[in-house]
Amino acid sequence: MSPLLFQPIYQLRPWGGRALGEVLHRKDLPGGPVGESWDIVDRPEACSVVAGGPLEGRTLREVLLEHSARIMGPSWEPSRPFPILVKWLDCRERLSLQVHPPAEIALSLGGEPKTENWYLAHTTPGAALLAGLTRGVTPEGFAKALQNNDLEPLVSRHPVVSGDSLFVPSGHLHAIDAGCLILEIQQNSDTTYRVYDWGRVGLDGRPRQLHVRESLASINFRDSTPGLLHTAGCGGETLLVDSPVFRLRKVTLPAGETWSHHAGEGPALVGVVRGGLVSGDETPLPFGTNCLLSHAFPCKLVAGVEGAEFLVTDRFV
Repeated sequence: MSPLLFQPIYQLRPWGGRALGEVLHRKDLPGGPVGESWDIVDRPEACSVVAGGPLEGRTLREVLLEHSARIMGPSWEPSRPFPILVKWLDCRERLSLQVHPPAEIALSLGGEPKTENWYLAHTTPGAALLAGLTRGVTPEGFAKALQNNDLEPLVSRHPVVSGDSLFVPSGHLHAIDAGCLILEIQQNSDTTYRVYDWGRVGLDGRPRQLHVRESLASINFRDSTPGLLHTAGCGGETLLVDSPVFRLRKVTLPAGETWSHHAGEGPALVGVVRGGLVSGDETPLPFGTNCLLSHAFPCKLVAGVEGAEFLVTDRFV
């Protein structure tokens, strides 16, 4: 079976831009500030549709109901949603300061846990991530700074360049600064609690909803700032994340070299972050492509003339 490709689902955001067209060369963008492209998703409000091949036009939900053993493995319950959401983020402006609820309290808050990883595929000068509290911040001090509109000094700021990667577990306070094009690999969740939005208004001209109570309950105030990984120039295979939720690796291939996914080793997601690949059946996978490789079928990917860098997500079953 060929890699499963899907039609992107675009989301307008007040902080979005046009980098998905300018950098990834996508020609199907809607008008307006496009902040997100949900490339692989299986949720009630948004479900990916297969693009090309014998399953074209079927939703990911339909594919899993009918072919779960082949796609996910024999132990997968067909009614379970696909556990990972893959998206591109075009952050032309700074995102809200936000947090996702940890698993142990998410249900009590009416939300879903969300652990994620950000890979910086493209940055502009001055780009940065805001992640983690500065040393010594207490809940009381945080609440006071929030009341005084002075939260920024309490959040760690990390300058970034293309090739950097950051793991963001649930409970970790974070924001993305302007100038970042990010491939995000995350748990299948759409729960985000905004604690502060820098005085911005939404696309309707009104201030966006904040979730102060939920945010204060979710923030891990004992959290240390996670390590930012610098992978530019790394060859071969680099481990980015090995968590209970998923494993994430970056693979670098010179032109013409092959990477193989073997039958029986579980499903995997591939996201191309530089150059391009071609699958064994001659399916092109250019920069910006995200695809799903099946548990039951082997797949060989060959780097194009410019070589290739791609992320492999697995161990999520």
